[in-house]
Amino acid sequence: MNWDQIAGRWTEFKGKVRERWGKLTDDDLDTIAGRKDKLIGILQQRYGWAREHVQLQIADFEDSLRAFATKLSGYGDEPDAADEDQAGSPEAMPSQPLHPRRR
Repeated sequence: MNWDQIAGRWTEFKGKVRERWGKLTDDDLDTIAGRKDKLIGILQQRYGWAREHVQLQIADFEDSLRAFATKLSGYGDEPDAADEDQAGSPEAMPSQPLHPRRR
């Protein structure tokens, strides 16, 4: 997910930003208002990080949102090799039927 998409859906993503950087206040989030440059400045101020570190943090955040959005959209539902290895294991099987029979 690129920053233009995040900025356009800022009200949806404010909670994710708050989860990621808990020192941000509601006023900070309102000031940022989806603007990446404002987020960079406020993160530098709140955490005392160098600009380069903040940019790495934001890039990682964008990647996590991309994965989150992909999961929500239904893409990426294909099992990977690790899922296939676990599919038949007892740990992967529910202990109770998903839909119990009614009598």
